[in-house]
Amino acid sequence: MFGSNRWGLVLGAMVVVVVGAAPRPAFAIKEFFDEFKAVYVKPDSADANDKALVAEVETAKCNVCHVGSSKKERNSYGNALADLLDKKEDKKNQEKIRTALETVAAMPSADGAPTFGELLKQGKLPGAAAK
Repeated sequence: MFGSNRWGLVLGAMVVVVVGAAPRPAFAIKEFFDEFKAVYVKPDSADANDKALVAEVETAKCNVCHVGSSKKERNSYGNALADLLDKKEDKKNQEKIRTALETVAAMPSADGAPTFGELLKQGKLPGAAAK
């Protein structure tokens, strides 16, 4: 009986290690992500580009602005927003968040590339890592 308990403990410990080591998505500032969705995501639209963006954002979640599983790593879109917003001071400032979103939408996504806003209108994620 003791042997079966030991294997149960070993198996339980292995599950804890595997689950704990699994990659986690980046955690966006909820208020920033909510404003992004309010401005750009139109789930009731019949437009194909709007539908595509809804699907892209649903899949990407925090990786609309971030790269991989680290909340400290951002794609080009996230870096542009981070230059304009402070995560602690601005997360409750809806007007400043929306102004930053508008400002960044007008910026080119890369040299000679469409603006972030043009990519969003095409139903694509704005960050370079989210091609």
